[in-house]
Amino acid sequence: MPGVIVDCAVYREGRRTDCAADFSQALQAARAEGHSFLWLGLYEPTADEFTLASSEFALHPLAVEDALKAHQRPKLEVYDDSLFMVLKPVTYDVEADTVTSSEVMVFVGDAFVVTVRHGEASPLGVVRHRLEEHPEILRHGPGAVLYAVSDAVVDHYIEVAAELQADLEELEAEVFAPMRGRDVRNTAAEIYSFKREVLEFRRATGPLAEPMARLQNPGVPFIHDHARPFFRDVGDHLTRANESVEGLDRLLSDILAAHLAQMGVRQNDDMRKISAWAALAAVPTMIAGIYGMNFAFMPELRWHLGYPAILVLMALLEVGLYRLFKHRGWL
Repeated sequence: MPGVIVDCAVYREGRRTDCAADFSQALQAARAEGHSFLWLGLYEPTADEFTLASSEFALHPLAVEDALKAHQRPKLEVYDDSLFMVLKPVTYDVEADTVTSSEVMVFVGDAFVVTVRHGEASPLGVVRHRLEEHPEILRHGPGAVLYAVSDAVVDHYIEVAAELQADLEELEAEVFAPMRGRDVRNTAAEIYSFKREVLEFRRATGPLAEPMARLQNPGVPFIHDHARPFFRDVGDHLTRANESVEGLDRLLSDILAAHLAQMGVRQNDDMRKISAWAALAAVPTMIAGIYGMNFAFMPELRWHLGYPAILVLMALLEVGLYRLFKHRGWL
């Protein structure tokens, strides 16, 4: 168990006291004292490693199963002895243009908070440090930790959305740039790849709206009434993030449609050019084909100026057709 414990502390009146080796005793002391709670942070525990914590904190087996397996949608579940919430922090690698999500599970109960982290994209260390600098917030108990974790995750959503918006503007400029010298197949692949990253981002932000709405309303245990306005603020930020994600998705769809239309126009232009050059080649071929037939009686066949006259006629017809096609934009 010690290998997976990232941090363990008891907060008395908002002030940190390190846990003893036996955190079950620390939990009993926190419950006996009042105005105290224990915060246990774990990183990717196995089933055996999580057994002690789940038994000491009386965590529901279904919630424990979700915390161990990970790959959960953001959600909020209420059990008799605890509150279980799943959040999905995200990070955006600007160089690789990839969105990576991890998972944070938060158990909130009577005088305890247990956080379980999966993946690297996690704000828990920063959140704990920031809360310890503001003991007046920690005095509000375990609900304050859930608020702070949710707030950090959602605020980072807005930052990631802004970074995605900046990259989308660059992609949009590339799509509507002149097509000469641009690999249209590579551009289509970039749009599709970007759309997949936005979808990954949406999987983290979209399902969180319903749990956050529940936390704003009365009836959720272990969340005091004075904490609900703070969750309402987080909900407002989440709404902004979801609106940004929806806007990104719509713009990507429009850009992809515009790119496909550009490709269709380009194909039509190419076909017109091919047809025009084929017409230019057909005129001298037709004349030469006629005079290449083995008939004894043909117009001007024995005229000594017939050969240069035919060449001049071909040239005049070619120049005329070329100017006509050029005027119509086919060449």
